Amino acid sequence: MAKRTNKTARNDRASKPRASATEGDDTAVIALHLPAEKLTPDMAAYFAKCEEKLGFVPNVLKAYAFDMAKLSAFVAMYNDLMLAPSGLSKLEREMIAVAVSAHNRCYYCLVAHGAAVRALSGDPALGELMAMNYRAARLSPREQAMLDFAVKLSAEPWRVEDEDRAALRRAGLTDRDIWDIAAVAGFFNMSNRIASATDMRPNSVYHGQAR
Repeated sequence: MAKRTNKTARNDRASKPRASATEGDDTAVIALHLPAEKLTPDMAAYFAKCEEKLGFVPNVLKAYAFDMAKLSAFVAMYNDLMLAPSGLSKLEREMIAVAVSAHNRCYYCLVAHGAAVRALSGDPALGELMAMNYRAARLSPREQAMLDFAVKLSAEPWRVEDEDRAALRRAGLTDRDIWDIAAVAGFFNMSNRIASATDMRPNSVYHGQAR
């Protein structure tokens, strides 16, 4: 009987197609068994709007769909923080989301909001840098101060002092901007923990967006 060599074994492995690393992410959204409720008219319209504008419903919304009160509250808070008028641009808010999620190593939010940074900035490398190490990116003083504050607030909130707020003001951020940075960072710290606790899986389409 011919002896199998390491080279033969490697060739055998190479000839077998590897399953996608995201296989099942669009069906098994979380690791908990929480049957979805019937969508309210408002939430049904919101899901339809997502389908129309994005081409899919983000899995985080499907994850919350077991409880219409929680889903509605999540959507309202997200839309207020991330889409409503603010001294922070939409890109800046997405950068905060990714920097905080990188600190917390949240798979769902890194994938979903990393895609948003790539799309809004038109710079795929920026999305990667936000996910890997924002300090390696060539950021403006305003962006650097904003992200330093958001990550410190995530890692050691008890150490935030007047000097941290003063650094933001020196970078040109207003007191209302400071509130908005804190609100976005706080929201994503909460979202990161829910996503990690439930093994929430991002829509596979995010991986290829804006690259």
